[in-house]
Amino acid sequence: MTTTAAPLARRAPDTLTAPPQPADQHPVAVYLGRLAPGSRRTMRQALNTIASLLTNGHHDAIALDWATLRYQHTTVVRPMLAERYAPATANKMLAALRGTLKEAWRLGQLDAERYHRAVDLPAVRGTRLPRGRALSSGELRALFAVCAADHSPAGARDAALLAVLYGTGLRRSEAVALDLADYQLETGALTTRSGKGNQARVGYARGGAQAALAAWLRWRGTAEGPLFWPINKAGRLTQRRLTDQAVLVILRKRAAQAGVAPFSPHDLRRSFISHLLDAGADISTVQQLAGHANVGTTARYDRRGEANKREAAGLLHIPYLAAA
Repeated sequence: MTTTAAPLARRAPDTLTAPPQPADQHPVAVYLGRLAPGSRRTMRQALNTIASLLTNGHHDAIALDWATLRYQHTTVVRPMLAERYAPATANKMLAALRGTLKEAWRLGQLDAERYHRAVDLPAVRGTRLPRGRALSSGELRALFAVCAADHSPAGARDAALLAVLYGTGLRRSEAVALDLADYQLETGALTTRSGKGNQARVGYARGGAQAALAAWLRWRGTAEGPLFWPINKAGRLTQRRLTDQAVLVILRKRAAQAGVAPFSPHDLRRSFISHLLDAGADISTVQQLAGHANVGTTARYDRRGEANKREAAGLLHIPYLAAA
């Protein structure tokens, strides 16, 4: 922790502690309640980090009294986040801070002048190399191969889950939120009703993805409810929704079996976007399929690698003549 934050940290346990509040009066609860389910986890973690920085680890977001924050507090938080995180991450965390303080103002806990001073923070500037990676075609084949070699229901489910994450580019929170009613067998259409920003969209499972879903549904059956179910070690299906964490565990298990380098669920989304662009799909169409609000976000997901850059650089003619 920087020395500028130390005085705040020492007095924070006494001056920045929130009294118990009902959820509809707590600015953090109200702010998070406005977000899509997939964003709540990220922003809750951001607010917990900010609360910890302000109180030297004494309090989380719920225990912090956000209405007592002033410009001197928030202006200390900004450089601390800039030091620890990539600019995009730091700015996302500052957005969570501003959003929570706005709810404190809306709830009448913070007057307008103090609110505007506290949120008057410039964005963190700079860029970093993009996170994550796109999986190669060989890695994808290896993952589907280990699922095919598993003749239990888990093998069929995991292949279908991989097919949906890679073949439609869904976020894992969107995939686990799917119900059977969201999938049209005839067309392969998958309707996402709880996308980021609370925006619904339609994607399409085609070819192998459609076949993988058909194989899973032969095990799952036609009962209403979640599309993907948990399966215990005995191979018994439980009619309830998978969790986000369960998706991560499944992918890690299959990656280890396939000898594939570790990857995140979001890397399958990056692969979906990168491979579509590489195949010549129009970026605006990819943007719509990915559910991005603007095309710039879609471009940032492009992980087609250095080969494309080398090929592009080779298009230039350099009129260099070696000395005789």
